[in-house]
Amino acid sequence: MYDYEFHHLRSADLIRRAEHERLVREALRARRAARREATERSAEGAAEKEAHTSRHRRHRHPRAA
Repeated sequence: MYDYEFHHLRSADLIRRAEHERLVREALRARRAARREATERSAEGAAEKEAHTSRHRRHRHPRAA
């Protein structure tokens, strides 16, 4: 009898944990998507303001070791 009850308690606990992990993954995906959209929007705004600049993104010569 105890084994049967223990099995049900364990099963319910595993189901709760899986649901919690699924919700965490969904929240992370939503945050990443929102961050990605904000980055794209700010990049579009910056691209419109500064279409071409004379600055180089990298140094001309690599650093000495």
